[in-house]
Amino acid sequence: MAENVPMGTNIPTTMINRALIRLKVVQLVYAYYQNEGKTTEVALQELDFSLQKAHDLYKSLLLLLVELRRMAERKAKARNTKLKRLTPGSDSVLAANQFLQQLDANIALHEWADKQKSLWEQEEAFVKKLYESFTNHDHFLGYLDKEDRSYEADREIVRKLYKTLIVNNEAFAPILEEQSLYWNDDKEIVDSFVLKTIKRFDPANGPEQELLPLYGTDEDPTFAARLFTTTLERANDIRDFIRQSTKNWEFSRLAFMDIIIMQIALAEILAFDNIPLNVSFNEYLDIAKVYSTPRSSSYIHGMLDNICKKLKAEGILIK
Repeated sequence: MAENVPMGTNIPTTMINRALIRLKVVQLVYAYYQNEGKTTEVALQELDFSLQKAHDLYKSLLLLLVELRRMAERKAKARNTKLKRLTPGSDSVLAANQFLQQLDANIALHEWADKQKSLWEQEEAFVKKLYESFTNHDHFLGYLDKEDRSYEADREIVRKLYKTLIVNNEAFAPILEEQSLYWNDDKEIVDSFVLKTIKRFDPANGPEQELLPLYGTDEDPTFAARLFTTTLERANDIRDFIRQSTKNWEFSRLAFMDIIIMQIALAEILAFDNIPLNVSFNEYLDIAKVYSTPRSSSYIHGMLDNICKKLKAEGILIK
């Protein structure tokens, strides 16, 4: 299987990609060292659980779009009942959106939702405010003036509104934090999965349209577990590589997160011959930009480059 590209580029057709796995491994290795007494087996269970929670967030965000459509339908019906006649308006247009109707009828989404607590129905005030943002946004108001009501146009307006009003929306933070400790960290990359899903929907598939699966192949969960265990099992050797590339006083002053990121990056570089060096470098540099200090990314890049050159010269690394 080809190695996935770094975060922020094209997202593959599987839900859990290598970028998310790496991010989760960094989070849980850091937590492992912060919580003495935790076993590797327990940590692996937490890794699997956190990846599953990312998939739950993906479906929850799709259900949010469904809830917005249902709110539009309720508002349209209430207005028509009050006026005793059918009247066109933003509510009825959003309720009739063909993509949202297909999503609302999706079998896989319904099967999952039936087993969950209803998140968005409990957040009516939040959903109402988001709904008002949707229906009052320039994208949507411009859409109302157009005659094109094709499926493609309906799908595209939802994609634009999601990208504009849901991606990077800080108002989600307290709601997501209440539901899961993992979700705020996951939302940025999961948003990209939702946008990918919107683009992939085909009216010909009707309610049987496939959603992104948790894993595409058996290789991904194996990759996650192996990366995690290799990071811990080879910790002493890997940290020696890092220490040898710094002066003793420099190593002691390194940010702990920087050491963790380099440790995992080197574990991957040493354990997975099929993953190109530039892929591993880019992935962990992206993570460093989010989780460590402002200068960490360039420092980690220089360190990894020096260590890899030394390991190649010693015949330890062959890539």
